[in-house]
Amino acid sequence: MTTTRPDTDAPVHRHRRTYSLGIALDWFFFVFAGLAAVWLAYLSFTETFRVGWWGVPFAVLFWLLLAYLVLPRIHRILTSVYVPEYFIGRTRTSDGLLGDPVNLALMGSAEQIEQAMREAGWTRADPVTLASSWRIVTSTLGRRSYHEAPVSPLFLFGRMQDFAYQQEVDGNPAQRHHVRFWRCPDGWLLPGGRRVDWLAAGTFDTAVGLSLFTLQVTHRIDADTDIERDHIVATVTRADPRIVVDVIADFSTGYHARNGGGDSIRTDGDLPIIDVRGVTA
Repeated sequence: MTTTRPDTDAPVHRHRRTYSLGIALDWFFFVFAGLAAVWLAYLSFTETFRVGWWGVPFAVLFWLLLAYLVLPRIHRILTSVYVPEYFIGRTRTSDGLLGDPVNLALMGSAEQIEQAMREAGWTRADPVTLASSWRIVTSTLGRRSYHEAPVSPLFLFGRMQDFAYQQEVDGNPAQRHHVRFWRCPDGWLLPGGRRVDWLAAGTFDTAVGLSLFTLQVTHRIDADTDIERDHIVATVTRADPRIVVDVIADFSTGYHARNGGGDSIRTDGDLPIIDVRGVTA
């Protein structure tokens, strides 16, 4: 529909609301799957009290359904409504929850970043597979070293991290420094107009526990993410003097919040930009 403004002859285009049957069906099945998962968990829970000692495996089944099917499905439904899709300085979990803060930016190629991390004593994390997941479970229970242990997927720009690096502490896979890296889309600018090639999120794992929001087994992180951010900067600059660091002060508001596992996180909001373009890959 086109009208004209009262004081001019310029046309004004009015947008009409459009409705899509496909989107409506997609939402129906999305919500139906969530309700079905809740009902299945409820049935498993109620049957637990009717079978005596056989209720133990039913209880385990109830926890598995609740932690890995029901609660993630509910979070996906809710976060699709209230968590914004645009960049707010936070990653997201596979369930849609807000994850670790983005606390580093980088200039340079992937090869230069990986070379800088290796020179600084970091190890590239294995991809998440059934074999690597089982190995980190057995390594954690047996307190055996696993320097290449995988890190859980976090999402930025709608996709999982491109790669991740870590440093194990005292041969204990339950405690480690780790940082995930995402390549920025072509032409993408930081809020304020600064261009960078990569964004990263670094945190320190303190122990293995249960997620506050999903009850899944996960690593717990140290609340003061600025300490880990500064540790990453210090290790790479100490290893190679060609690396230059610039800091955007107060890039994001200092805040107290929680990540996707329910752990408290704190930051002053500064964003170091690590320039590794002088590194020979």
